[in-house]
Amino acid sequence: MVLKLNIGLYISNQIDINHEIMVLTVKQLILNEAIDEIVDNVLSVSEELDSKNIEEMTGMLGSSKNVFVMGLGRSGLVARAFAMRLMHLGVSVYVVGETTTPALASEDCLLAISGSGETFSIISAAKIAQKRGTKIIAVTSYVDSTLAKMSDVVVHIKGRTKIDSEKNYITRQINGKHQSLSPLGTLFEVTSLIFLDGLIAQLMVEMGKTEEDMKARHTVIE
Repeated sequence: MVLKLNIGLYISNQIDINHEIMVLTVKQLILNEAIDEIVDNVLSVSEELDSKNIEEMTGMLGSSKNVFVMGLGRSGLVARAFAMRLMHLGVSVYVVGETTTPALASEDCLLAISGSGETFSIISAAKIAQKRGTKIIAVTSYVDSTLAKMSDVVVHIKGRTKIDSEKNYITRQINGKHQSLSPLGTLFEVTSLIFLDGLIAQLMVEMGKTEEDMKARHTVIE
């Protein structure tokens, strides 16, 4: 009787251990697949970039008297990160919405980041820029969006395209339905950040700037 109980307890413990291992394995798979998905999106966008389009973008950024950047939410954080690097390059750059940001003029350019290309406040800003003769650069997932149609240069950054209705990860994998593991605008935002950082490297070369030049302009008040 004792032997039977011990065997039963042993089997029960093994089942619990195997279940925990399976749960940990699935979690690790989700993490790995999410990272792979983001990396794949970055590589795909990199391969599809139009060199002429990028040349127009860098030319506009380099020749404008002032560069204005904007985006909402996490796209706004990407815009700020890009603005910081432009400042390090010696570009006169402003973040739209800050109290010290001046008025747009015809010799300036506005870089707007919007995955959908339909964000209300960004479209409103683009309309003002158009009226004032300011050049517009759009970074978006939708080249036929309102923002893209208003812009002088459009950079296509692919993002999330559809949402699967099946919520359970294992069930989706068994059925061959691979829903994006990157929530909301993650693919667009992360890819945009990496693209713009890559663009900074290109601008460094075109402007003849070194990392030492950029360090000299880095803030000393932190």
